[in-house]
Amino acid sequence: MTRFDVPATFLGTTPPTGGSAGPAAAPASAPAASRRTAPTDTGPTTNAPAARPAALAPTAVTPAPTEAGGTAAGRAAAPRTPVAAPTPTGPATPAPSAPASSLRLEGGAGASPPEAGGTAAADSAPLESAAATAQAAATRAAAAVPPASDRAPRAGAAANPRVGTKRAATAGTGRGRAAAPRGSAGPAAGAVGAATAASAPEAVLASGAGERAVPEAPLAPGEVERLVGGWHHDPHGLLGAHDTVYGTAVRVLRPLAERVVVDTSTARFELTHQQDGLFTGLLPKGSVTEGYLLQVTYEGTDHEQEDGYRFLPTLSETDLHLIAEGRHEQLWKALGAHPRLVDGVAGTAFAVWAPNASGVRLIGDFNGWNGAAYPMRSLGASGVWELFAPGIGDGARYKFEIATQDGRMLQKADPLARRAECPPATASVVTSSHYDWHDAEWMATRGRLPHHQAPMSVYELHPGSWRPGATYRQLAEELPGYVRDLGFTHVEFMPVMQHPFDGSWGYQVTGYFAPASRLGTPDDFRFLVDELHRAGIGVIVDWVPAHFPKDGFALAQFDGEPLYEPADPRRAEHPDWGTLEFDYGRAEVRNFLVANAVHWGEEFHVDGLRVDAVASMLYLDYSREHGEWAPNEHGGRENWDAVRFLQEMNATVYRRCPGIVTIAEESTAWPGVTAPTEHGGLGFGLKWNMGWMHDSLVYMGHEPVHRKYHHNEMTFSMVYAYSENYVLPISHDEVVHGKRALVSKMPGDWWQQRANHRAYLGFMWAHPGKQLLFMGSEFAQGAEWDHKEGPQWWVLDPAWPAHAEHEGVRDLVRDLNRLYLDTPALWQLDADPAGFAWLDGGAAEDNVFSFVRHDAQGRPLVCVSNMSPVVRHGYRVGLPTVRADVRNARWLEILNTDTAVYGGSGVGNPDPVKAEQIEWNGRDTSAELTLPPLSTIWLSPA
Repeated sequence: MTRFDVPATFLGTTPPTGGSAGPAAAPASAPAASRRTAPTDTGPTTNAPAARPAALAPTAVTPAPTEAGGTAAGRAAAPRTPVAAPTPTGPATPAPSAPASSLRLEGGAGASPPEAGGTAAADSAPLESAAATAQAAATRAAAAVPPASDRAPRAGAAANPRVGTKRAATAGTGRGRAAAPRGSAGPAAGAVGAATAASAPEAVLASGAGERAVPEAPLAPGEVERLVGGWHHDPHGLLGAHDTVYGTAVRVLRPLAERVVVDTSTARFELTHQQDGLFTGLLPKGSVTEGYLLQVTYEGTDHEQEDGYRFLPTLSETDLHLIAEGRHEQLWKALGAHPRLVDGVAGTAFAVWAPNASGVRLIGDFNGWNGAAYPMRSLGASGVWELFAPGIGDGARYKFEIATQDGRMLQKADPLARRAECPPATASVVTSSHYDWHDAEWMATRGRLPHHQAPMSVYELHPGSWRPGATYRQLAEELPGYVRDLGFTHVEFMPVMQHPFDGSWGYQVTGYFAPASRLGTPDDFRFLVDELHRAGIGVIVDWVPAHFPKDGFALAQFDGEPLYEPADPRRAEHPDWGTLEFDYGRAEVRNFLVANAVHWGEEFHVDGLRVDAVASMLYLDYSREHGEWAPNEHGGRENWDAVRFLQEMNATVYRRCPGIVTIAEESTAWPGVTAPTEHGGLGFGLKWNMGWMHDSLVYMGHEPVHRKYHHNEMTFSMVYAYSENYVLPISHDEVVHGKRALVSKMPGDWWQQRANHRAYLGFMWAHPGKQLLFMGSEFAQGAEWDHKEGPQWWVLDPAWPAHAEHEGVRDLVRDLNRLYLDTPALWQLDADPAGFAWLDGGAAEDNVFSFVRHDAQGRPLVCVSNMSPVVRHGYRVGLPTVRADVRNARWLEILNTDTAVYGGSGVGNPDPVKAEQIEWNGRDTSAELTLPPLSTIWLSPA
C-alpha cells in the first residue's frame, strides 16, 4: 500500500505543484511560515505569476463517474434564509489535517477512492469489504440518533442574510461541543477505503450528543490542490452531496473552519478534515433527501449555513445556447449577480463569461476577499462560470478572481454588474431594483411620430457637473423644471455608465450596465428618468461602444487573454485615446454590446442612445498611419465587423424598444448612416451633422468684414442636407480644450459677441435638422466648460453686473423653443427637400442669408439673417405666395434676435410687412424689410 502525501497549503491562492506519493506522513498542521492572512485588498489587479501545477489534466485518482456532479442530493422542504461565512479576522490558521491512516487507499498511488468507480482498484475485494463495513457502521450510527422530536430545535436564520448565526461552543452539547484540539485526527479519522483492522464501532464513533462521526469520502490530493488553488473547472462535481454506491458523499470546503457538521432533517454528522479546509464524510444513503444545513465552527463559534454546492446551475440550457450563439438579447438577466430564491433558499446567483480561464472564484466583502471557499463551475463550452451563493444579498461587494492559463490570478469587476462601488473603489455591488415606474403614459405615446418628422430640441449636459455635487435625486428636483421652462424636448446626458476617471467625462467606461455610482444608485437614476418623463422630457444617453479603458480591474484581457478586444494589436489599440477597441467580429462581444444597448432602453426607459465615435469604428485605418493597420478580407479599410454590429444593434433596439431613437456621432461621408438596415444602411435614426457645425462656426469666427469670402460655409450644408437625417450639434466638444465657449468664439466687443451668438442661434433653429445645445450656451457663459466647476450659474445672479445680458440670451432660447414647437414648418419636413428653399443664398457682399421653410400643408416661415454689424433699411427680399389676393398679403415678424429684451438694440419690423407684386429672387412677390445688425428675424404670414 502506498499513501498520498497531503501538502499543508492552506488558502490556495498560489497553485500547488501537485500531490506526490511517498512514505512521509502528512503534517498535522501547516508551519507558521505557510500561514497566510485572508486578503482584504480591493485595489489593483494582482498580476504576479504564481506557481502552477505541471498539468491541469485530471489526476490518476478521479471523482466517481457515478456521482451526480452538481446535482443536489436533496432539497430543503421549507424556505430558509441562509447566512454567509464570517469574514476571517486575524491570521489564517489551517484546520488540522487528518493523520496518514485516514488517507490510506488500497491499490497504490493511483488507486481511486471508493466512490471513484471505473478503476481496477475500485473493484478489488478488500476495498469492497472495507467499504461495506463502513457503510454498515454508518447505518447503525444513524439508527442510534434520537428522533427529530427529541433533538434541540434548529435555530432559525439571522434576519440579516450576510451575518452568520452564531452559538458559543459548549462542551457536552450536541450543537455546541467544543472543537477537537488542532492537529488531532478526531474520532472520525478512518477513510472508507482504508484497509485497517478497525471494527464497525471504531469506524463510526459518537462525537457529541445527537452527532455522529462518519467515514471520510476523500479526494485525491491532486484534485484537492486544484480545488483549493482555484484551478478546478468543476468544483460542484466534488463538493456538495453526491450519491455513490456506498452512501452519500458530502464534501465541504471551508478554510479557517475548525469543524463542519452536516445537519439533515433526521440526524447530524460531523465531517473529517482532509486537507486545506476540505471536510468530507460518507453519510448513509437517503440521509439528505430532505436537504441539509451546515454547522461550521470558526474560533469556537458555530455558524449555520447553506451549502451552495448542492444546487443546480441557475442558467438554463437556452441561456447557454443563446450566449454561445451571441443572440441573448437580455444578457444581463443571465450573467452578472442576481439575488433570488433557489429551492426556497435566499442567495445570489453569480455568472461570468471567461472562456480562457483555468478557474474562477468569487471574492467579496462576505469572505474577506478570499475566494478559497467560493470556486465557480464551468458550464461546458459556453465559457460561462457559475455559482449560487446562499446568504449573499443586496449591497454585497464582489469581484471575480480569475486563474489564467499562464499562472496569474486576476481580480476583475463584473462586466455585467448593474451597480458598482464609488471610485476610486472598483468592486461590483449586488443589487436588485425595487423601483415602481410612473411613466406608462409617456412610454405608450413616445415615438408616435417618426423622429425625423417630429420636433426635437436637445439640451446636452454633464450630469456630474450641471449642479456639482448633486445626486440623481437632487437633479430630479431641479432639472425637469428647468428644461421644461426653456422648452427643450429632450435632455442628452453625457455618459452615465460607470467610469473610474472623472476627467474622461464618462467616455472611458468600465461598467457598461451600471449607472455611475458617484451620483447614486441605479434606482436613483430610474427616478431621475421617471421625473423627466413626467415633465414631458425625453432622455437620451451617450453610449460608448467604440472603445474601453485598459484598467486592470475591468475588461482589458479579462481572463488573461484578449477577450473583449481583438488579439491583433493593430486592431485592438485605439491610437487617439490610449484605449482598446472591441472585437466586433466575436459573437459574444457583439452580444455584450447589443444587449447593453437594449438594457438601457428596457431597464432605464431611456428614449435615445447617442453612439459616440462611430467613425473610429467604421474605418480600420482611423487615426493610423501606413503599416499601423491591417486591411479587411477584401484588402480595404472598412471594418465590416463593426458595420454588422451597428446594423444588428440598431435593428434589435428598434424592435425591442418601441419609440426609441439611435443617433450616430459620425464625422465622415460614410453612406447610409440613417438608411434602414434592410437597404444596406447602418440603421440609425439620426446623425450628428458635424460638417454643418464645423463650417458654420468657422464662418461665425471671422470678422464681419471678411465673412463675404466665406459665405459658402453657411450655405454648403444644404448641398447634402437630405443625404441623412441630421441633428445640428453645438455640443460639449465645441466648448472645451481651448476651443472657447460659444459666445467667446464670436468676434467683436462684448455687445457684438452676444449679438453674433443670438443671431447664430436664430439661424440654427431655422435650419433643417434637429437642435442640440450644450449647457451654459443657453445663457452665453463666457468661459469654457470645466467638468470640475460646471456652468457659470453665477452670471445669472442679479448681483452680477451683466446678469441681464445673460438672462436675455436665455430668454431668447426659451422663445426659440416655444416658436419651434408651435411651427411645424421648422421640423415636419426636415428630411424632405420640399421643406426648404433659398430665397437668396448668394448675398455674400451683404452677409445676408434668406430662406423659407414649409410644413406638410405648405405653410411657410421665412428666415432672414444679417451677419453684418450694420442696419439695412429697405432691404428687399423675395417672399413665397401664400394667398390668391397678394395685394392684401401681410407678414408678421414673430422673432427678432436683436429685440431689446434679449439684450439687442431694438431695431426691427414692429408693424406687419406688406407683400408687393414685385418679382425678386425668382419670386412673384417681395417686401422691403429692416434688417437689424448681427441678427436673425423670422416672418410668418399674418
